[in-house]
Amino acid sequence: MPAYNESRAIGEVVGRVRACLPEADILVVNDGSADDTAEIARQSGARVISLLFNMGYGVALQTGYKYAREKGYNYILQIDADGQHEPFFLKDILRELETGPADVVIGSRYLREESYRPSFARRQGMKLFAGLTSVIIGQSISDPTSGFQGFRKPVLNFLVSDYFPVDYPDADFLIMLHKCGFRIKEIPVVMKADSGKSMHSGTKPLYYIFKMMLSILVTLLRKHPQTGGGRWT
Repeated sequence: MPAYNESRAIGEVVGRVRACLPEADILVVNDGSADDTAEIARQSGARVISLLFNMGYGVALQTGYKYAREKGYNYILQIDADGQHEPFFLKDILRELETGPADVVIGSRYLREESYRPSFARRQGMKLFAGLTSVIIGQSISDPTSGFQGFRKPVLNFLVSDYFPVDYPDADFLIMLHKCGFRIKEIPVVMKADSGKSMHSGTKPLYYIFKMMLSILVTLLRKHPQTGGGRWT
């Protein structure tokens, strides 16, 4: 659970995750917060890793992935700390990882009517990258910017490598996973309106689009090893 200045919501989110999955270990990666995020997370029962500075969403995620690989977990579930994601659906993501063929499970807000819908401008950007991703990997992807995700253990070797895009791990991330041979599946989840701090809704959306298009191009040109007999096994 990456977190940056989420003292308002972090305690409730950790508590709801604990109620949903009482047997799970909960890790909060405190991304250099200036508030009491780390302390509240600890008091709520989560393990906390604090970065000295605000390093960004992708770095916080990869810090958590490195921790998970070091501890040898078989399944890794990822959820935002701001309360946007409904923890109840963590059980559905875990069930898919345990019983299905997918290595990566993505929670999509667009596959369930109860979820909120982003603004028109942001929705168009999501549709652009959803379309590109779907065409490139040959599989329908409706929500490439979703941070509500789960992974099986073999994926961790990729997630902690230099291939992981720590800047904007979105559509380019899914394309990389596909090129490395991992199987991806979307399932419906409920999401609430976010706090407005998302990297997809900032003050420079055109910069995000440019960076993501460039990252996708680099991803397509880059050579990736496959899972079968490759370095990700």
